[in-house]
Amino acid sequence: MKKIKKIVSDLAKKSKTFRKIVRKVLLNTKSLKYKKIYKKYKVNDKTILFETFGGRNYACSPKAIYEKMITMKEFQDYKMVWAFSNPAKHDVKPFKNLVIVTSKSEEYYRYCSEAKYWMINSIMSEEVIKKPNQIYIQCWHGTPLKRLRYDIELDGAVLNTVEEIRTRNDIDAKRFDYFISPSKYCTEKFTSAFNLKALNKSNIMIEEGYPRNDFLFNKSNEEIELIKEKLKIPKGKKVIFYLPTFRDNQHTSGVGYTYQVEIDFDSLSKKFSKDYVMLFMPHYFIENSINLEKYKGFIINVAGHDEINELYLASDIIMTDYSSVFFDFANLNRPMLFFMYDYELYQGKLRDFYISLDELPGPIAKNQEELEYNLANIDEISKTFENKYKKFNKKYNYLDDGNASERVIKKIFKEVIKWKKY
Repeated sequence: MKKIKKIVSDLAKKSKTFRKIVRKVLLNTKSLKYKKIYKKYKVNDKTILFETFGGRNYACSPKAIYEKMITMKEFQDYKMVWAFSNPAKHDVKPFKNLVIVTSKSEEYYRYCSEAKYWMINSIMSEEVIKKPNQIYIQCWHGTPLKRLRYDIELDGAVLNTVEEIRTRNDIDAKRFDYFISPSKYCTEKFTSAFNLKALNKSNIMIEEGYPRNDFLFNKSNEEIELIKEKLKIPKGKKVIFYLPTFRDNQHTSGVGYTYQVEIDFDSLSKKFSKDYVMLFMPHYFIENSINLEKYKGFIINVAGHDEINELYLASDIIMTDYSSVFFDFANLNRPMLFFMYDYELYQGKLRDFYISLDELPGPIAKNQEELEYNLANIDEISKTFENKYKKFNKKYNYLDDGNASERVIKKIFKEVIKWKKY
């Protein structure tokens, strides 16, 4: 089976026509499965389906909204359905009317058909038909640095042309009823990237801050120490959180998107392991396993850790390349570093960026030597970015205050809630 998948993937990379045929066959197969269930169930006004990152995690804004809703009297008789690829991996906060299903299963399709509300942070399955009285809330999963969907103009991806990306976007975006935005900047970029104006959906934005970031404002120092203990971070050591994103041109047939390690962990371990530990989390698209055994005691592999906010709170410094994670982390006003060893390639052939890198509130390294210099002198360097940091948060995070979930729920369920502050 792996050999067959590899052969099909290789051909799909080479031929757009072949890729289109394969995707059509797979979609038709899944659509037939869904259509058998679609008409069997009526929409239940008190059922909500939650799914994040295609069923990979219990996290992000859907989690924040769910955990707020189950404390509110108006939703005590609602059925809350969570979908996961592997349900046994996730510790969902208990609720008397909680249902957990396996993504793409028959039970999953039942609740796609039955749920009045879909609370999704990435992309909804293409085969799922939205009924006229269903409501799709697109939560998305971060303030974008790199260009998204319709705003991508470079054909650098190995599995999708610009045309294919846009076609798939419209299938998804036509179903949106609400889109959560944390800022004026995001409202503008999401409207453009998801083609909302052309689809007559410019008015669906809920610009109230990111529910996913409420967590960062509502944890005590004692709770943060417990997080560090759970992660087995040695007392007295500072924490670097490294989160490289995926590259659209790095894909291995039969495996998926892969991460080619370009950072010198040997050198970092030798020079910084006395004072630091590193949390390592590659992008959720990345499928290849990365052997970090030789760095035991310095690098803690947190790939697959559900709650990224726990990792933010446990960290003293964040280090990334082009991931949007630093926008969220900036709420903590802690130092950040950028390792952009392939900047010219990424900008010129893969994605390009929405904002000038001059806005970033931390130093950019283009090679290992610059990275290590920045890390060794992070306290002094961070002082030089204080004003830039303030401007950055004023532009991108001004609505984040720990209460965004409450405001978003109020907007979506305005007919249900006789509003008061919870």
